[in-house]
Amino acid sequence: MTTVVDHLAELTAFRDRDALDATLVGALKDLLQPLAVAIYRRVGEPGGERWLTRARLGPGDLTPHADPLFADLESLPALDAHPQRAACLLEQRTLVGEPAPEGAQAGTVLACFPLGGEGDSAGVLELVAARPLGEEQRRLVASILRIYRNFQGLLDYSERDTLTGLLNRKTFDESFLRVALGAQPDAAAVPVEQRRPGVSGAPWLGVVDIDHFKRVNDTHGHLIGDEVLLLLSRLMRSSFRHHDRLYRFGGEEFVVLMRCGSADDAAAAFERLRHNVESYAFPRVGRITVSIGFTQVRAGDTPTAAFERADQAVYHVKQNGRNQVADHAALVARGALADAARESDVELF
Repeated sequence: MTTVVDHLAELTAFRDRDALDATLVGALKDLLQPLAVAIYRRVGEPGGERWLTRARLGPGDLTPHADPLFADLESLPALDAHPQRAACLLEQRTLVGEPAPEGAQAGTVLACFPLGGEGDSAGVLELVAARPLGEEQRRLVASILRIYRNFQGLLDYSERDTLTGLLNRKTFDESFLRVALGAQPDAAAVPVEQRRPGVSGAPWLGVVDIDHFKRVNDTHGHLIGDEVLLLLSRLMRSSFRHHDRLYRFGGEEFVVLMRCGSADDAAAAFERLRHNVESYAFPRVGRITVSIGFTQVRAGDTPTAAFERADQAVYHVKQNGRNQVADHAALVARGALADAARESDVELF
């Protein structure tokens, strides 16, 4: 009993999802001694959904393995490649005593537990063992998962914008370095060297601002304005990749953190969003447009410095017709904006 309590205390000690998942699989490996235990999440759009490994401990593993923060979607296994896992997820039912999937040790059995959640947060816990879990073991897993889900709910409440479900302003500073550097700041999280190679490229930050949003609220009321914000968040989710970080900073301002190979790739991603918003028929409101500015995250950047550069590009767009995408570096190169960082260097010396 003391061992279980110790694991529960460790499980709820972190405010980091990677550390939480790694701790959960470690606790179950210690308590149940299965051959393997893993957490998998569903990612991707309907029709092209994949399995993302969040944390996995196999035979002989001392630390969990996981897919990278910016995993290439095409490199991940398709949802239907693991039918038992898919049935557990889609039907939200526990599977116990199933034959282990192809590739597992002969004679082993599978137990699969749904983790709940929606969209990319939906997932399963999977155990491969030499024999079926007993009733007491199943109750233990179910009890631990109830605590896990409740704690995940608390994290969602503190990290997510209540209207749109996107990440909130508070989480931006906390995750900026992780996205920019691809690092894991918490020693209990899955080590970087244990992750498969992911999407290469530099980190980019974009600021998205709805044009004339005050006019929407003044003309149609705040309820319609909130509907516009909610629908825009859905357009953002469908316009970007599953691993791109999407934030609502408040009001009509949104932020995107992602990795891309070049400025052209980043511009194409933001242009896709701009086009999708312009083409969408918002109920009661009709046509809405957005102004977008973006910048490459530089070595040694602070969250504030990177955000301010992208925000300067947004301001330039607002002053020059709106409904456009602008790269801060390109604006500086053609003399439309001054590089504040370089101006500061001149002042220092």
